[in-house]
Parts: sequence; C-alpha cells; structure tokens
Amino acid sequence: MHASQVRRVFDVGRSLHAKRVVLFLAPGSNEVAVVASRRVGGAIERNRARRILREAWREVAPLAGDGNDVVIVAREAIRGAKTQDLVAEMTELIRREPSVRS
Repeated sequence: MHASQVRRVFDVGRSLHAKRVVLFLAPGSNEVAVVASRRVGGAIERNRARRILREAWREVAPLAGDGNDVVIVAREAIRGAKTQDLVAEMTELIRREPSVRS
C-alpha cells in the first residue's frame, strides 16, 4: 500500500482503538499496511512490532470480511506483546464493530 493510500485510510476510515493496536478501516481492495512509529522504540523494536502485527492480522483477517483497506498502527504498549495477545485484541475489536464484517 502506498503512502497516499495509507493517508486516505487515515482520513476516511473508521478507527478501532485497543491497548496495543489501532485499526483503521476504509472501503477498498483488501490491502493492508502496518505502521510503527518511533514511540514504539528503536528500529529493532519497531520491526518486531510490525512483524508480529502482520502475523496476528493473518489470523484475524478472515473475521474482518472483504472490501476493506486496513492500516494497523502499533501503540507504545505493544512492547513485549506476543502474537497471540494481538490476535485476541484484534479479534475483540472486530467483534465489537459489526459494520466491519461483511
């Protein structure tokens, strides 16, 4: 996903907030971007955060249905989290938001 597409999702999408992650969803073509700012930590911590977020999303994506572009943003609290922690958190976000599922 290009930077302009990520900006579009931020601008027009709806956000779902949790302790370790924020999901932004907008109608689109099922593209996914993962973002980790310097607040998460140094390069190693940011890369780990993006890696575990991508892995968690692979498990959660079928619950979200089709037709949404997704930007997943790591929060500071992600440090030390395991993939399964994030799967549980994202699953809860999607189940709470009925308009996400199609």
